[in-house]
Amino acid sequence: MSLYGLSVFSLIYVLAVAAPGPGIAAVVARALGRGMRGAPAFIAGFVVGDLVWLTLAATGLAMLAQAAHTVFVVVKFAGAAYLLYLAYRLWTAPAGPLSGAATERRERPFQLLMGSLALTLGNPKTMVFFLAVLPTVVELKRLSVGGFLEIALVICCILPAVLGAYTLFASRARKHLSRPQTVRWVQRGTGAVMAGAAVAVATR
Repeated sequence: MSLYGLSVFSLIYVLAVAAPGPGIAAVVARALGRGMRGAPAFIAGFVVGDLVWLTLAATGLAMLAQAAHTVFVVVKFAGAAYLLYLAYRLWTAPAGPLSGAATERRERPFQLLMGSLALTLGNPKTMVFFLAVLPTVVELKRLSVGGFLEIALVICCILPAVLGAYTLFASRARKHLSRPQTVRWVQRGTGAVMAGAAVAVATR
């Protein structure tokens, strides 16, 4: 793949990843409610999900993915259900100091990864990018194995960087919160945002 083509893809991918959507809402809300703990596993699920969509698009399985409507609907609602679960946990969490250690210890890395993976596979924004936008940027029929690996490497670099920046910003913002009443408002506000993201995923 040419340097120009890879640069164009990288630019468009950065803009697509950084644009607000259910994934960004989930990352920010989780970081506001629980900080940095578990963030690598949570972000890894988004990376795996994007690589799955890239593979489907590059191997000519896009039509199969579009045809498998039932599977897509199941995955989509699984992602929405996971967001609602996180929203419930945030809404009902005690309004103590925002250390979140006790809550985060109960979340295993595999659970976090699978939750964000389901969200990514069922996210209409991600599906549209890889099945509709990507083919206009990359000539998938002529994409070599090397070109595929280059794009995959770009995804593995850009996505964690962008989501990590959102997570770090939200995590630092929560450190300035100490009053229990303020903490409760933040927890319920982020829970409401996450619930809204779940509705957005389920209804698109």
